[in-house]
Amino acid sequence: MAFQINIDNGGTLTDVCIMSDDGVQKTKVLTTPYDLSKCFFEGLTKASEVVYGATDVKRLLEEVDLIRYSTTQGTNAICERKGPKLGLVLDTESKDLVASLRDHDPEVYDALIGDRVAFVDTATLHSDAAEVDVVKVINQLTAMGANRLVVCFSGADFGDAEERVKKIALRKYPRHLLGAVPVLYASDLTVDANPDRRAWSAVINSFLHPSMEAFLYNAENRLRAFRTKNPLLIFRNDGDASRVAKTVAIKTYSSGPRGGMEGVKTFASVYGFRDTVSIDVGGTTTDIGQCTEGRVAEMRRGHVEGISVSFPLCEIMSAGAGGSSIFRVKEGQIVIGPESVGALPGPACFGRGGKEATITDASLLLGLLDPMSYFGGDMGLDLARAEAAVMANVADPLGVNLETALLAMSDAFEAKIAEELHRCTTISSDTVMMAFGGAGPLNACGVAEKAGISRVAVPAMAAVFSAYGIGSCDVSQRYVVGLETCDTACLNATLDTLNVKAARDMFAEGFEPGSYTILAQLVAQTDTGEVVRPLTEGDDFPSDLAGAASVELELSAIKSLRQGDTGHIAVSRKAAAKAAEHRKVLVPEKGRIDLPVYALGSLKKGDFAAGPAILEEDYFTARVPAGWGFVVSEAGDVILDREG
Repeated sequence: MAFQINIDNGGTLTDVCIMSDDGVQKTKVLTTPYDLSKCFFEGLTKASEVVYGATDVKRLLEEVDLIRYSTTQGTNAICERKGPKLGLVLDTESKDLVASLRDHDPEVYDALIGDRVAFVDTATLHSDAAEVDVVKVINQLTAMGANRLVVCFSGADFGDAEERVKKIALRKYPRHLLGAVPVLYASDLTVDANPDRRAWSAVINSFLHPSMEAFLYNAENRLRAFRTKNPLLIFRNDGDASRVAKTVAIKTYSSGPRGGMEGVKTFASVYGFRDTVSIDVGGTTTDIGQCTEGRVAEMRRGHVEGISVSFPLCEIMSAGAGGSSIFRVKEGQIVIGPESVGALPGPACFGRGGKEATITDASLLLGLLDPMSYFGGDMGLDLARAEAAVMANVADPLGVNLETALLAMSDAFEAKIAEELHRCTTISSDTVMMAFGGAGPLNACGVAEKAGISRVAVPAMAAVFSAYGIGSCDVSQRYVVGLETCDTACLNATLDTLNVKAARDMFAEGFEPGSYTILAQLVAQTDTGEVVRPLTEGDDFPSDLAGAASVELELSAIKSLRQGDTGHIAVSRKAAAKAAEHRKVLVPEKGRIDLPVYALGSLKKGDFAAGPAILEEDYFTARVPAGWGFVVSEAGDVILDREG
């Protein structure tokens, strides 16, 4: 039997989705941030146990057709500001660019670059003084603590100027020497004529590159040891995948959340939802997106933390509030994140040395989580440690008792995500909220109520929904080149060069010419703004773009693996759901009362019940408050509606 395995690596948990002709299976492992290849292979090990009933990674990797990987590590790194210290090299004519770059996001700029900026006079790069000037700048930045450098020049010949600096740097700091500092030249990453976008793209890529490179090549090498027949595919934030060697770090930013949005798009289609907002609550962040009329919000020039970059990105905003985000009290108010305890040490209730208070600790103490069945029963939770963390970090600083603190934490968490929903999306009376991720369904109804949303959808695969969503992504290679002249001869010559490059790269992906689609378009900077013009085979250069300030040729080679979903899933009430057990839960204004607990795995299509109640399966729990009810759809998904 052939398998496809999708792995979504989060800050706290790593999700594994196994697809085969027999259906979809899932599992989870704890993320090991000190070595991501460890949790990667632990996920494969656990997947083999799910498939075969016993550990047999060798057999699994012999039978697997595709392994796709996505991650929130880039999102988390930017959110938590964890990464290398960067030095920025600009040209002397672009001194105003420093203030312009910082204006995009002063906090991110100061965290990634700060005062580590130096300037090169590009007019001297052809003179004998060039080598001295370049060496002086590099030494200046490394002395200031920079361990990676970014070179970004402006002006019409920025590419040529950066190339001259590259040759000098390679002569003076050859890469085989231990003292060679890694340098990224922005023009190697993108030919975008906008210096702000080009510089930020290079800075963010350099910030994310070291940790992603170390993990991905390590994981790929370990897969080769098992003689895996196909290379590891990296799911990118443009919705497609490619092998490790052809993926740049910035395209891994928000790739995990983008997988979730692919799932949202399919889910909305089969349920007929016209307007869907999503909350993907992981350990470190809550990722928020919107799908309207079957389209996921996306921009040609996307945003990272609100900063415009040169690459297309899905419009997903990441709020620093997740299941492992740290709760603190400042000036008498509860503050959540963006710091996270991650997987190690994890929330205090994990019993791994964590002493900070998190929403996971609060949910355990509220009675929402069962300490014996959490994480599929593979991890017992420690009530005493959770209580100690909440008392020390929240209850005592607020001067309240434990139960008051727990309700305040839950209320603050829901309010923060509801506030972010309103900031990042447009909510109407037709809006449906989809909740997924390991912690997404838990407080979903509370978030929706505070955001003014009356319907919540929780997919049956909610716990691994981002991993599930990448299951049918295409494999593609994309190229962007600036045209030297605006004429048909230059266009055709550049097209020929890119077609040869695409054929080579797609062959390396395992696809012969003719088995994939080639798409091309021109992107011109004109007096009226950016103009995008699709190209078909044999087209001449458009005469109306001849006077453009700059023209880029974009070419994509795409092997389509997606399958369209044209069916419709019914939602109708058939029979009252039967509770599996009862659990004492702390409820606002009522204290601790017995609530029915419904096990999703034992419910039938059409089963329904009203809150207050708990709905749970192996890897997620959902609180159904008073005034809400749920029904299980024909596909096994859960639809919750606010009654009255």
